[in-house]
Amino acid sequence: MFYLDRAATTPVRREVLEAMWPWLTGGFGNPSSTHGLGDQAARGLADARQRVADVLGCRPAEVVFTAGGTEGANTAVKGIALASPRGRHVVTTAIEHEAVLESCRYLERFHGFTVTVLPVDADGRVAPDVLAAALRPDTTLVSIAHADNEIGTVQDLPALAAVAHAVGARFHTDAVQSAPWLPIGLDVLGVDALSCSGHKLGAPKGTGVLAVRAGVPLEPLVHGGGQERGRRSGTEDVAGAVAVATALSITAAGRSGAAEQASATRDAVIAGVLAGVPGAFVTGSVEHRLPGHASFCFPGVTGETVLLELEQRDVVSSSGSACAAGSTEASHVLVALGLSEDLARSAVRLTFDQTLATADVPLVVEAVTRAVETVRALR
Repeated sequence: MFYLDRAATTPVRREVLEAMWPWLTGGFGNPSSTHGLGDQAARGLADARQRVADVLGCRPAEVVFTAGGTEGANTAVKGIALASPRGRHVVTTAIEHEAVLESCRYLERFHGFTVTVLPVDADGRVAPDVLAAALRPDTTLVSIAHADNEIGTVQDLPALAAVAHAVGARFHTDAVQSAPWLPIGLDVLGVDALSCSGHKLGAPKGTGVLAVRAGVPLEPLVHGGGQERGRRSGTEDVAGAVAVATALSITAAGRSGAAEQASATRDAVIAGVLAGVPGAFVTGSVEHRLPGHASFCFPGVTGETVLLELEQRDVVSSSGSACAAGSTEASHVLVALGLSEDLARSAVRLTFDQTLATADVPLVVEAVTRAVETVRALR
């Protein structure tokens, strides 16, 4: 079987499971307790925080452990916007993950914020001058994802963040999809807050990290005992923190070589599918694209039907965001690129890592080609 849905989730790494195990057994103490078991857990949590900070190039105090990318995005968008005295205007884009879009809609509905949703070009990129034109004296936050999960397009975040900072606005990025492939960090990207998810990196689902630059006010979503420096109350999941720290460290150490291999494989898959499937076209940017990400539209069919045929051929993939699986609505990301709803419904996304061998590419291309042929023949 070829598992080509890594943008949705990844298997847990063995090294991560082994790192977690002691904190699920002997080191089960509450890190807020003052006895020996609690101290042991607190040291494990501090070590995990330091390891994350080392990868993200920030201070340990700037790291907040979360339950995943959705919580991280919600905390950053709502927390920074609500804590800022600057104003009640937020800027985002039409292709953001629903975690960001719904957080912005919440601010609009219940707190009187105005939300500006930026358009993107046909490749899914945001132009700095378009962002600059949308900023206002009361803009408090800009939230733009580093890379899109459906089309793989990567944004020029340093340029976009510089535009926001020039008028005094804060900048958050959803780095869930870029974390496995690209250097990330507050200084590397020039942002004030960054959220990522453990299960895209080989950690269990329900783990994640939010990095928030020191000095950026953050209103917590969850109130209680004041854990995580008052930014996320609740007893910390030490095993989960160790898991995401381990996965992030392993990923960062091997990122360069993995990205090079997966980029070459990605290009071969794209070339093969375009050559084998009449009318097929790539969605998103070809030049500014995540490694291991090949996404297409196949006019005349529905992506969901092609996926069923692919699974019969031992290829597991998706039509887009796993969060929207089963929805009858066309992808808001693909519609934002200017595609019709019918074309958007023909999308298929193949996402993989460096373990997809060069020798496997013809097999994957053949499976995709035959799957689309079979579905088209049934029309």
